[in-house]
Amino acid sequence: MPSLSDMLRTQDSQLLGAVEATLAEWQAGGKVRRLWSKDASLWSGQDEAKWLDWLNVVEAQLADDSHLQRMADDVQGGRFQHVVVLGMGGSSLCPEVLRKTFGVVAGFPELHVLDSMVPAQVATLRGKLNLARTLFIVASKSGSTLEPNAFKQYFYEEVRRTVGDDKVGSHFVAVTDPGTKMNEIATAGRFRQIFFGRKEIGGRYSALSNFGMIPAAAMGLNVRDFLERTRTMVRACGPESPATENPGVVLGAIVGTAAKRGRDKLTIVASPAIGSLGAWLEQLIAESTGKLGHGIIPVDDERIASPNACDTDRLFVYVRLATSPNVDQDTAVSALERSGQPVLRIDVAHPADMGKEFFRWEIATAVAGSILGINPFDQPDVEAAKVAAKTLSSAYESSGVLPDEKFFAADDTLRLQTDPNNEMQLRKSARGGEVASILAAHLARLCPGDYFAINAYVEMNEVNHRLLSDIRHAVRDAKRVATTLGFGPRFLHSTGQLHKGGPNSGVFLQITSDDAADLTIPGMKSTFGLVKRFQAQGDFDVLAQRRRRALRVHLGANVEAGLVQLRDQIAAIVRG
Repeated sequence: MPSLSDMLRTQDSQLLGAVEATLAEWQAGGKVRRLWSKDASLWSGQDEAKWLDWLNVVEAQLADDSHLQRMADDVQGGRFQHVVVLGMGGSSLCPEVLRKTFGVVAGFPELHVLDSMVPAQVATLRGKLNLARTLFIVASKSGSTLEPNAFKQYFYEEVRRTVGDDKVGSHFVAVTDPGTKMNEIATAGRFRQIFFGRKEIGGRYSALSNFGMIPAAAMGLNVRDFLERTRTMVRACGPESPATENPGVVLGAIVGTAAKRGRDKLTIVASPAIGSLGAWLEQLIAESTGKLGHGIIPVDDERIASPNACDTDRLFVYVRLATSPNVDQDTAVSALERSGQPVLRIDVAHPADMGKEFFRWEIATAVAGSILGINPFDQPDVEAAKVAAKTLSSAYESSGVLPDEKFFAADDTLRLQTDPNNEMQLRKSARGGEVASILAAHLARLCPGDYFAINAYVEMNEVNHRLLSDIRHAVRDAKRVATTLGFGPRFLHSTGQLHKGGPNSGVFLQITSDDAADLTIPGMKSTFGLVKRFQAQGDFDVLAQRRRRALRVHLGANVEAGLVQLRDQIAAIVRG
């Protein structure tokens, strides 16, 4: 195993010494064994012990993988052209990583993932599918999560109209915990198969459980080989492995100790062929550590900054694929090292070793949570946003009346909204009441140690991503702050916890839009567009309650035109 100095390249001898002291403490206190024995006192002494079955899930899967083979056998032979995972957060991000990493496997259907309530996103996917040859995997741990249930209702009706009442159930598979409402629905609907999760594994730690492995089998991965490769990392991270030689514990000690010393912006650089790993890591780290005013801010999908665009609050992690490294990344990361930025290097031998990284980072996140003194297995502020959105949705379902939206500044394309406290502060510092002046005042609130978060409730497509990326990088380069970009509502199950429960160091720009076309959800008065609206408003309301610096920019139905104008205005502002 690589030594600490091999993994952590840094000129900061104090940081290196602090990590060494942390590892010595873990070794002396027998903390690796305590982790594996599910000792809750390692964290907050609450209910942590009941959420640690992910430690043993790889061995359990390998002991009996007949259900995974059954899934693979069922989709072979051209019966299905597409398999679609309908999920959110931990139920969708691992399948998304596998889809982007491995593509289409010969002889198996193409895997798609839907985790957005934006009507345009749902419609785009619908347009790609031959419903008569599509299998849907409804993935919901609790069985009551709003989004996968809405997706299921919509596509169940679409498939029913295509193949008829008798055959519709054969196009659906459920992955859920035993005894959930989804289990009842799947049984009553005569779903093709039902696979169970494990109640003692939380969603973001579920990649190697059935929530990740059933989609893996359906897309044609050799799941047994994948898990056997992963088992080598499980054993390397095991209870008998000394803290200083344990790859997961060493990683967690670096990340957690760096965060406590002010380097809490964990910036993820991954080789393009495995670049989607960053989104999975973002959810695992943000939702696990962002609470009680603490938090590690994962920075995913940010173009590698030049050294002069980075402050002293960064820790870079370079996950490098040995079989397909990127020369430009190698050069840029080396420049960061030479400038004095600490860089954590992880070498991945082959894409099929992705399961090793899932497990290594799960251990590391649990260790970092212990170092920060928090429970890394709960998500209280995710629930707060859900409650706020449900309150708005329930009021509309009962009354049919939408709440008024009051904008305090507007131009031909952009309209601004915030809470009274933020409005007062922005008006006080803005040079006028125009949109550009308010945006400038909002960006001026960024200080050293802060991060700039774009939360965009728009379709995840290439054009929108490029325009939003232009905005984040213009701000990053001008203000020398870390930036994040989340698409709503999927980020609510990821960085949403960090935004509200973590340190008050975020400056938030929420972006919403009108919908050029909406879609109904069978059985609900609310449409996809309305649910998206309620989720965005609920998200913003909780940010305001937590006294976060937040501003909402509302676009019209022409999202691209709105984003172009917003990009141009922000570019002009940061240029001065």
